[in-house]
Parts: sequence; C-alpha cells; structure tokens
Amino acid sequence: MSTHTSAHVARAALRAAPALLALALLAGCQDPAAQAEAQAASQAQANEAAAEQAAADFDAAFAAENWPLAAAQGDVLLARYPDTAAAERIRPLHEEARAKGNAVREDARLQGLWAYQSEPVKGGNQLSAAIYSRENVDSDGSGAKPVRLIFRDHPSWGRSSYLVMQAGDFDCYGACRVAVTVDAAAPKRMAANRPDTDEAIAMFIDDEKALWRMIDGAKRLKVEYPVKAGGTRTVEFEVGGLDRDQLKAWN
Repeated sequence: MSTHTSAHVARAALRAAPALLALALLAGCQDPAAQAEAQAASQAQANEAAAEQAAADFDAAFAAENWPLAAAQGDVLLARYPDTAAAERIRPLHEEARAKGNAVREDARLQGLWAYQSEPVKGGNQLSAAIYSRENVDSDGSGAKPVRLIFRDHPSWGRSSYLVMQAGDFDCYGACRVAVTVDAAAPKRMAANRPDTDEAIAMFIDDEKALWRMIDGAKRLKVEYPVKAGGTRTVEFEVGGLDRDQLKAWN
C-alpha cells in the first residue's frame, strides 16, 4: 500500500470513530437491564421526594395532636412509599397516632350516646341526661326493644334516676331491689320502685345520688331488674361518655 493510500485510510478511520462511539453508547443505552436499573433509580428518587413531602404533612398533624389526621396521613405514606427513609422514620410515630386517633374516635362515639335536654317547666328548668341501652331487651316476648336510663333534675320533683321501657312492664310496683354492676365490680343491690302510673313504663332507682357517683369514671353499667312477664332481665349501658357538667348540681 502506498503512503498516500495509508494516510487516506487513517483519516477515514478517524472520521468514523465518533460515529462508532455513538453507536456503541446507543447500544449500551438500549440494554434492557441497564435501562431498567436507571428507571428504578429514578423512581426510587421520586418516591423518596414524595415520601418526604407526605412525611412533612404527617409531622404537622402529629405536632398539632390531630391524631385522626396524622394517622390517616401516615396510612397513605406507608401504603404508597413503604420502603422509603421517611416511612421508616414515621412508622413508630404512626403507631402512636393510630392508637390515640382510635381513642379520640371512641371518646366521640361514647359522648354521642348521651342526649341532654333543658326544658322550661313551672318553677324553672327541667334538666336531663339520657342514654339508650347498648343492646335491645325483650321484656315481654314481643321482641327486643331499647331501654333508656335517665337522670332528671326537676325544680319541683327534685332529682331522680330511672329506667324506661317501650313495652312490657317492670315487676316492681311498690318496691323491689335491682342488681347494679359497674364495670368489673361486684353487683350491688339497690332499692327501686315502679310508680303506679300509665304515663310511662318507668322504674326509679331510689338512691339516684349513689348511682350517679357509681358511674363516675366508669365505662359500663348493668342493671338486672324483675319483669311482669316473669324472671329478670339485664340491660347494659355504655356510660363512659357522660358529660357530668350537664347536671352540675349532682356533682
């Protein structure tokens, strides 16, 4: 080969080198494994950034002690970005927020079970706090129906506590004794009476002050009472949400 030809070939090789290098790089970029690895790294980086933003929202709700909101935001973060550093950091705090959020919801549920009334009557206002039984009770064979527990403060009649049924009747005319149980304490026998009136199917627990004190801080109250249909029935009330300030004079 002549010197002139050798020089021409060398120059052609130099001109082709960038194109060959580009082709090699393109072939490398089109490698499936490399492409998947790059995409995974990019997605992981995006997830970390999104998780950090979600964690900031969680931190704000946690600092404000908005436990239901913090729990909900933590649920979303841990579901969407479970393998991120932010998820690892908030996981124990999320458990705390969930527990406290559940307690907040339970408190609200218990408080909502009570109904309070203030009615103008002769001599002033009648105040009352009432709650329906946790489960309905069949007192006469006609089917299970709600039973109410009522604390009443009347300007003329004074204070009273009583049960009201929708059907059946109490076997307590004149006087009887009922078994009252608060949470896990032993049952206590308390005097009761069914007034001889048709205005309501009601049975008064005579020592209303003692009953009021007994449920202070309690979660559940059970009352076993006799019925005209025979035997006894037991009714249970979830009393933990009582707002005692609604009947301040009782405290």
